[in-house]
Amino acid sequence: MLKRLLILLLLPFFLCSCTQNDVVELSFSSWGSITETGILKELITDYQKENPDVKINFMHIPQNYFQKIHLLFASSTAPDVIFLNNLYLPLYVSQLEDLDNLIDKKDFYPQAVEAMSSNGKLYAIPRDISNFVFYYNKNITGEINPDWTFDDFKTMIVKITDSKHYGVSYERDVYWASPYTLTLGFEEGIDFYKKLEGKYAPTPAQVGSSTLAQMFLDEKIGLYLSGRWLYPKITETAKFPYGIVTFPGVITADASGWGISKKSKHKKEAIKFVQYMSSKKSIDYFTQTGLIVPARIDSSKKIKEKAFLEAIQKSVPNQVDKNFSKQRDELNKKIFK
Repeated sequence: MLKRLLILLLLPFFLCSCTQNDVVELSFSSWGSITETGILKELITDYQKENPDVKINFMHIPQNYFQKIHLLFASSTAPDVIFLNNLYLPLYVSQLEDLDNLIDKKDFYPQAVEAMSSNGKLYAIPRDISNFVFYYNKNITGEINPDWTFDDFKTMIVKITDSKHYGVSYERDVYWASPYTLTLGFEEGIDFYKKLEGKYAPTPAQVGSSTLAQMFLDEKIGLYLSGRWLYPKITETAKFPYGIVTFPGVITADASGWGISKKSKHKKEAIKFVQYMSSKKSIDYFTQTGLIVPARIDSSKKIKEKAFLEAIQKSVPNQVDKNFSKQRDELNKKIFK
């Protein structure tokens, strides 16, 4: 009798131990704002409810993300699943799993798929696609025709620049100059772009301790070049009627998505988690929050601001090599002394 009682008392312990040992722990890294990490944590919680045999260890790296990821790869401690973008993807291609057969590429915008590929192979499943658009203050610019041309743009910035307003935003960076160089050619585009500063766009000294985004919100800039990432801030903060219009020329398409480390010891579970995160259900949720323009075509139907979708159609995939950051720095030093 005593022996049977002892077995009954110890049985829950043995069951618990077995369950704990059977749980697979996956590490998953991402950057992101409070809003974005909140969404990620909700999706992770839902995934773990559906998959009680998996525990997701979320590594939130809000600053110097790729520097830290680089160190983790170098020390062979990279996360199983890594969120990354196309600008840094080439640095890690040799250490990522080939995911080319994991999805039906027809479900995604081809620009996003190409941006997250290298040598024709997909190394990260796209979550979102990002293009430059112009946010504009209707009090300053009036309503802008979505079919406007680059000549219309040139006319407008001259017209709206005065003692109280700058016509357009400006960054001393070839990346931000890319819509101009793609539209006009590199030399002509850089020449045109540089001439904006101090005449139709503020200099760094004129921006001072503020930011270009804040100057736009303070109604000091008529046209602000940015991406979807600014949309939540604009919708929450702007106290004036605003619009969104595509850049009147050629733009690049960037993308972000989920990759899997080649050295992951749990590739089967990592693949299943990435498939869940890139599913229509998950991407619909991301899209509804206003945080992203989805790389999934079916989820993009939930985007109300058509300028973001129009921008995709006129964009070219932004494929860079592993020397992109170095080349960008060198060009910036040479062009924007």
